[in-house]
Amino acid sequence: CLTTLCGFNSLELLSPRPCRPWDTGRDGISIGEAAGFALLEPAGPRVEGVALLGYGESSDAYHLSTPHPAGDGAVFAMARALQSAELTPQQVDYISLHGTATVNNDAAEDKAVTRVFGPHVPCSSIKGYTGHTLGAAGITGVLFACLSIRHGLIPATLHTERPDPGLCANIALEPSERPLNVAMCNAFGFGGSNCSLLLGRIGPC
Repeated sequence: CLTTLCGFNSLELLSPRPCRPWDTGRDGISIGEAAGFALLEPAGPRVEGVALLGYGESSDAYHLSTPHPAGDGAVFAMARALQSAELTPQQVDYISLHGTATVNNDAAEDKAVTRVFGPHVPCSSIKGYTGHTLGAAGITGVLFACLSIRHGLIPATLHTERPDPGLCANIALEPSERPLNVAMCNAFGFGGSNCSLLLGRIGPC
């Protein structure tokens, strides 16, 4: 859609190269296309797979297209998700970042993540694989996070080669296999609309 492409380009958010979240040379989003849905069922003794454990949302309304530089709205959404799930930050095994590869967005999310979780929880952004799928970015991230839990795999942050030394989150540059019981998925949008979900393993996957 040329309106979308021209709009992001006029905001100087569009990169001519593949998306490189958290990279020192990141210079904007690459737009992708996707669609998805999640079917939620009541948990029961025979249900196996991944469950929605908690959710949090906020709207910091800091700026039309730029998040609060300290990540205040994102912090609130992640904290509310933890509260909703009755979990502590130490119980989260992996964070699927919003990770757009714009300079300001990645820096704000980095501050927010490290304020809530510290610098050690493994994180990655899938936008190097899919591009920024705009309205479908949230569900795309959720589906990737569900697959990560199901297969015990933390995906690498594709195209990120030199992590920005000014950012502190534990960015996965290589895929790694390990049991994942709880994952957080972040999706942040224009106007400071922030949503964080907590997903968890139920039963043998």
